[in-house]
Amino acid sequence: MKIGLFIPCFMNELYPKSCIATLKLLKSLNLDVEYPEEQTCCGQPMANAGCAKDIKTLAYKFVSTFSKYDYIVAPSGSCVTMVKEHYKEFFEEDDEEYNKTKTSIYEICEFLHDIMKITKLDVKFPYKVGLHNSCHGHRALKLGTASELNIPYNNKLRNLLNLVEGIEIVDLKREDECCGFGGTFCVTQEDVSVAMGKDRINDHLDSSAQIITGADMSCLMHLEGIINRDKTPLKVVHITEILAGEVQ
Repeated sequence: MKIGLFIPCFMNELYPKSCIATLKLLKSLNLDVEYPEEQTCCGQPMANAGCAKDIKTLAYKFVSTFSKYDYIVAPSGSCVTMVKEHYKEFFEEDDEEYNKTKTSIYEICEFLHDIMKITKLDVKFPYKVGLHNSCHGHRALKLGTASELNIPYNNKLRNLLNLVEGIEIVDLKREDECCGFGGTFCVTQEDVSVAMGKDRINDHLDSSAQIITGADMSCLMHLEGIINRDKTPLKVVHITEILAGEVQ
């Protein structure tokens, strides 16, 4: 099984520890992992800004880079959703390379849970943790059950975290509420974005969480910015670092 590791551009620059933790998790399963150095941005920032035509070049670049792998794995639900859902308009319906790419790309937790079906992790994390379910991963990738649906509850991120020794996952009042990041939304609608972020942070504080974790570093970055500015006693950690035992 050949794995192509896709690392979102902003994570590569700002959150290398989460990227390394992703690689460590895959390597721990004795998988053949390759990081193609020619990879670039998936195009999500341009999509958020309305620059649809500019995405086409990146879409073709992504597919040509990653279509050769059995699986493509990334530590970002929103970037995976970008490839699976928003490249369609640039390819013909019968394009083999794109069809293979969109069915082979997985967010890291989705891959560990659904493809590798892991049942144990040799790591400890003795903290109270609040799980932030980001919109793209939660609803587009179905990493968890959306609260508006009348179906049995399941959460793939929570299932994986439950394999970690000593962890206590706190219950939030609104566990699938948006953090307010939304890419360029946090710039064009700053006040609303910050208010939404503070609501999520306060929910974690009210639940006595020490750590906020999730599968989308963009959302966590937004929350971390508010936490740091307000000097709130909370720490933000990408879920890969917890699962890989990389949190110091």
